[in-house]
Amino acid sequence: MKPYSESCEQNKAVILQIIKPLLIKQTSLLEIGSGTGQHAVYFATAMAHIQWHTSDRKESLAGINQWLDYARENKMNVSNVQPPLLLDVMQENWPELSVDAIFSANTLHIMSVNEVETLFKQAPKLLQKGGVFLIYGPFNYQGQYSSESNRQFDIWLKSRNPNSCIKDFSFVDDLAQNNGLKLQADYEMPANNRILFWQKI
Repeated sequence: MKPYSESCEQNKAVILQIIKPLLIKQTSLLEIGSGTGQHAVYFATAMAHIQWHTSDRKESLAGINQWLDYARENKMNVSNVQPPLLLDVMQENWPELSVDAIFSANTLHIMSVNEVETLFKQAPKLLQKGGVFLIYGPFNYQGQYSSESNRQFDIWLKSRNPNSCIKDFSFVDDLAQNNGLKLQADYEMPANNRILFWQKI
């Protein structure tokens, strides 16, 4: 049975509404942390002009392939979705890609601080000048939770892994700026999430 994420099902339409206009001119995208593969199938079929490169850790690759197989069996056009790449942000050698967009959803709060720092150091190297960098998920602002539900979520994250936590917006934006990315927009999303949009300068 293929993996399933209820949160992916709930947020995919609202995420697409924001990112689709931002990706009109993009032709190649790396999704970091594709998870189940649900987002890749949904977004790539809605944006057929983009070659969508899925990626994740080893344990998630089979599930992504299951979702791609399911899409093909149900006559969904996922010919623009590439087979999943093995990518752990801490691995020494990242895939040899040159893309004009990078997207990641619900990953930063799972990562440790060191992993997020490495992500922002390595990912922009794959991004062409003018390329788009999009991150979806919850963020704190000025060290404060944006909602009680996010505070409870953060407690739950830390109970599972002490290195996981909701990251502060200023922390990730500083990392982005230090690695050649300029913030273009910060979109408020349902369920106390955000989409952060940077561009490589």
